[in-house]
Amino acid sequence: MTTASPRPVPGLYIHVPFCASKCPYCDFYSVASDSAHMEAYVSQTCRLLRRIPQEFPRFQPDTLYLGGGTPSLLGEERLLRILDTAASVLHLPKNAEITLEANPGTVTLPMLRALRRGGYNRISFGVQSAVEEELRFLGRRHSAQESEKAVQWAFDAGFSRISLDLMLGLAGQTEESLERSLDFCARTPADHVSAYLLKIEPNTLFYRRGVDRLCPDEDGQAALYLAAAEGLEKRGFHQYEISNFARNGQYAVHNLKYWDGAEYLGVGPGAHSFWEGRRYSIPRDLKGYLSAEGLKELFSDEGEGGGLEEYLMLRLRLREGIAARKLRERFPQADCWEALCGKAKSFQEAGYLEMSPDPERGFIGFTAKGFLVSNALIGELLAE
Repeated sequence: MTTASPRPVPGLYIHVPFCASKCPYCDFYSVASDSAHMEAYVSQTCRLLRRIPQEFPRFQPDTLYLGGGTPSLLGEERLLRILDTAASVLHLPKNAEITLEANPGTVTLPMLRALRRGGYNRISFGVQSAVEEELRFLGRRHSAQESEKAVQWAFDAGFSRISLDLMLGLAGQTEESLERSLDFCARTPADHVSAYLLKIEPNTLFYRRGVDRLCPDEDGQAALYLAAAEGLEKRGFHQYEISNFARNGQYAVHNLKYWDGAEYLGVGPGAHSFWEGRRYSIPRDLKGYLSAEGLKELFSDEGEGGGLEEYLMLRLRLREGIAARKLRERFPQADCWEALCGKAKSFQEAGYLEMSPDPERGFIGFTAKGFLVSNALIGELLAE
């Protein structure tokens, strides 16, 4: 593996596995929410957080992200216990980005005010659609009206950084129905949108029911993706990653760490970590998680990570792509810039990417059109 220079500041991810019900498309690890298990989970998570300085002495994150599952189901008291423990034990800086994932129907204005006062400063709502028929197809428990109310409550509670998730390629979705969801995002105080194409994963209810037959084909998905990218751009949301768009440069700082090859630790059943050149996962098993003495004993080694090829693949998920200077700083022994530019030229001419071959200020980055076929293009760019 090519020797790499020191990476950016790491981040901390906490997986909260509880959901009120399992969405038919979801392949993330989740279990039914009940008070006893949630209390045991929070106590164990706080205990494992307190072990981190001994087990990972140089780990000093500047972001915290609670994902799931539905973290907001824990309620403000438990969520604040987790944050207070992480902040005190890991010495989170005052300007740390602290993100909470939430479903619109699981929050109240008093709860959001308490979370904001307690230190959470970014919230990501799983809106998915502003069209009632599409929400029913996805098995969501909230309405578009509840989504709008939740976003406004978050803003009123003092959250200036609000993100909305949208899903593309749904059964019955058209460019016209998508416009309704884009209009919804634009009229809220949200400054960030994540727009994902629906992928039917094995071991989901959608897969077992063959729902893919009801969804748009590849051409239909491509049209919806490009319509979303163009429509969000028109509404002031600039695309900075294959699925992410932001107003006024309010990018998701924690998620940028993944695409920049930064280290991170994951806590919670099903969480992943990247630390000191290795990738790890924690088994999707709440019972096993609750019985562990330390975080390290939960880790399953997934192999080596952080090499040059992986870095290039992750950076190409970003609109700014690979920067010549950053590449040289991260991998000073690598000598591949000229070859990359040579391969990229034909893709530039076809409108799939933008590039400049300058060895100091040069870059290679996909356009929205290129993102649609990025897996194939990345394979060609990185081929020996």
